[in-house]
Amino acid sequence: MSVSLRRLLRWLLKAPVVLYDAHAGWLLGHRFLLLRHRGRRSHRLYSTVLEVVAWRPATREAVVMSGFGHRSQWYRNVLAGQAVEVQVARRRFLPAVRPLGVEEAVGVLADYERRNRLAVPLVRAVLSKLAGFRYDGSDAARRLLVDALPLVAFRPLD
Repeated sequence: MSVSLRRLLRWLLKAPVVLYDAHAGWLLGHRFLLLRHRGRRSHRLYSTVLEVVAWRPATREAVVMSGFGHRSQWYRNVLAGQAVEVQVARRRFLPAVRPLGVEEAVGVLADYERRNRLAVPLVRAVLSKLAGFRYDGSDAARRLLVDALPLVAFRPLD
């Protein structure tokens, strides 16, 4: 990969964080969230933008997927109690963190696919690559997927 392409990719991946830092995260609506978390050992503050796969307005709960599985650093940090802040649209809050059980996660993923029918072929291709097996959208495949790529819910602590 050329240096200029690498720089462009790095910029594109950091662009959502820059939007949130400029107080313009509301432009991303409830489709993405900004998670601020501390490293388990370093205690360094990190910012990670994640796609929201389910937004529940009544409880202000956002559900996200750990696209790199159980080994993802942000995932390990929040399970260790290091979630500092979540920002969704114009809302900021200290989050309560809740890993989803298999049944709930399967339902959330099925609902996500129903709401995003046009993107399903691309979503399935990306999830197949991330999970390491061909994800076809069946219930059995969803169960395998949420085992490999867990879902986590964030809601205001208060």
